[in-house]
Amino acid sequence: MENTLSKMNLEFCGMEKHKISLEKLFETENVFFLDVRDSKEVQTLNIPVNELPDRLGKLPDNKIITCFCPSGTRSGWAYIYLLSKGYNAKWLAASNEDLAKMLKPGKVFKAVK
Repeated sequence: MENTLSKMNLEFCGMEKHKISLEKLFETENVFFLDVRDSKEVQTLNIPVNELPDRLGKLPDNKIITCFCPSGTRSGWAYIYLLSKGYNAKWLAASNEDLAKMLKPGKVFKAVK
């Protein structure tokens, strides 16, 4: 651990050797995406829009269902579909960047506490 930390100096961080862009990530083969957030940070349910009709039973009917996708297209379809089925749905007006800013551990910790 000490050897690894000693290499993380200004030059290492300044040259951003520790980062990978989304573009590069998707261009790279043999990659595993590891989400290391706390389970309290990730209390969401992922249902692809094309599977939504078959998986409605997985959604809570006593909560506001907030629909999100990066472009807003699929989340818009999901929002309209859920409204038509009587769910209390909202369409999240946010980009990935906006969402990432809100999902910082400090903000999430305050919200779940």
